[in-house]
Amino acid sequence: MGGAGPALHVADFVPDTQPIRPWAATFPWAALVAAVEYSFAQRLPKRSPRGRAPIPIRLLLALELLNHELGASDADICPRWRTDFAVMYACRLQAYPAPRSQVHFVLPEPLSEFRSRIDEALLDTRSALHAAAAMEAGLVSPAPLVVAPFLCAPGSQRGTDATTLSKAQKNS
Repeated sequence: MGGAGPALHVADFVPDTQPIRPWAATFPWAALVAAVEYSFAQRLPKRSPRGRAPIPIRLLLALELLNHELGASDADICPRWRTDFAVMYACRLQAYPAPRSQVHFVLPEPLSEFRSRIDEALLDTRSALHAAAAMEAGLVSPAPLVVAPFLCAPGSQRGTDATTLSKAQKNS
């Protein structure tokens, strides 16, 4: 009873209704990874080729973003990428060939170190790339958003800034 056998295809186990699936699809991952690699290359020294192979930036970036999206801690999200198919899908793991003897491929410490290297300019770049990709996909509109500061029932006599603005837009 040896051998690896066929790998499981992660996308087959993540239903279309799983919220992480469309979330992961909205990110321009190639551009985000390129921006992180460029930022790190400009600011951080090259590492020694000795030792363990580096963890892919795409995986660390996805875990960091999922950290905030799911409200999870590093200790919670790192093991989930090995057990939760939706998290695997977001981390772009196409198949599940990992050896079962390895408990954690990504420990919380490298994720914490990765987070400490993200600077304000890189966060601005990430936001701009994500917004551009969402607009290109038609998920958001560049039109200004009108927000009612005070909610009131339709047909109410109480005037608000939003209803005044709405009436002004209709009349013009």
